[in-house]
Amino acid sequence: MSRHEELLARHRAVLPEWIGLTYDKPISLVAGKGRHVTDAEGNRYLDFFGGILTTSIGHDIEEITAAIVGQASRILHTSTLYLIEQEIELAEKIARRSGIPDAKVFFTNSGSEANETALLLATEFRRSPVVLALRNSYHGRSFATMAVTGNRSWSASALSPLRVTFLDAGGRGGPFADRLGDDLVEAVRRDVEYLFQTAIPADPACVIYEPVQGVGGFVLPPTGVLGAINDVVTAHGGLSISDEVQTGWGRTGASYFGFGLHGLQPDMFTFAKGLANGLPIGGVVARADVMDCIGSHSISTFGGNPLVAAAANATLDYIDSHDLVHHVDLAGAHLVAGLSSLCVDSRTVKEVRGVGLMVAVEFTRPDDSAPDPDAAAAMLEALRLEGVLVGRGGLDSNVLRIAPPMSVTIEEIDVALESFERALRRTTGAAVSH
Repeated sequence: MSRHEELLARHRAVLPEWIGLTYDKPISLVAGKGRHVTDAEGNRYLDFFGGILTTSIGHDIEEITAAIVGQASRILHTSTLYLIEQEIELAEKIARRSGIPDAKVFFTNSGSEANETALLLATEFRRSPVVLALRNSYHGRSFATMAVTGNRSWSASALSPLRVTFLDAGGRGGPFADRLGDDLVEAVRRDVEYLFQTAIPADPACVIYEPVQGVGGFVLPPTGVLGAINDVVTAHGGLSISDEVQTGWGRTGASYFGFGLHGLQPDMFTFAKGLANGLPIGGVVARADVMDCIGSHSISTFGGNPLVAAAANATLDYIDSHDLVHHVDLAGAHLVAGLSSLCVDSRTVKEVRGVGLMVAVEFTRPDDSAPDPDAAAAMLEALRLEGVLVGRGGLDSNVLRIAPPMSVTIEEIDVALESFERALRRTTGAAVSH
């Protein structure tokens, strides 16, 4: 029995069946440096998924590792019952960057918890359980966040403390799929206004959206659509929440936060994943009056703890000192161009799309253009054999999600593109365009 087979047997014996494992023969990653990782059997890979966009800078980055080790040698944990200088410093940095006037920050441990907190704030501030969300969205695995998740594959329970209405933002297969540009924006606007006339109470708590739908397959809502939705909801007094769990801190390029792609400034936004380059962190940024609306006592045992806050401060400093937001634009454009060239004549690839370093390759069947999750799964496996790790998503699991650490080099992208070419040839048996 191999090392990975042994670990898989132990995993299945003591961990839930519903924990997803990526490959037909799952692997264990035991070491990493830069953009490369090594598994338990000594195989080396380019990591182009970063632990689901969480290893945002790379593995064992000197400045971040030094900050973690230095803090660990002093104190690991105190809880928010005490002042935490690292947490205060981090909140100051985030508040300055947020664009939200009088911004305050609350730290949690994950994106689900961050979105749960934002929904709590919105419903308490507005004294309303009414929430609007988007179809094909993903916001977490807690009760409230599953309730606002518009992707059937990731909503494990129908129980909900909220009254949720899901909106169409021009997605494929939806009622506005054949509309474009201003015609689409106006159709979405009229639809939301009509829903307020017929189905949605006039006192909404909020609308929550992802600037780029992550689990949904790295889908960027068309220009103007989120603005139209936001305008209607805020005209009825509702707050706007941008879920930046996957898009924040420069992942989408020079906009820094994903809401900037749409020309929006939300009342609140949530964050998690890449902020501490792999350590667990999440949080909410909100206007002071919204953040301070909670009347009960509350703390966060682990949120903003010294170790994680030290890592997050070092991560933000690294992003700034290495001008990664502009590098992301250049690297992402290079990756999209390379993939588009390789796939231009492919009968199985419907689209290559991306913003910053959130890049997707969508697979459909050549005979009827139906989603093809088998083709995506085959490419996922083939890329692993070629030494590149990526993720998968989309409503039908037919999309490869490619999101390397933001420090990825052009040379490493070129190596990955060569691997993609071989993997595409391996799975389709067809010649690949250059």
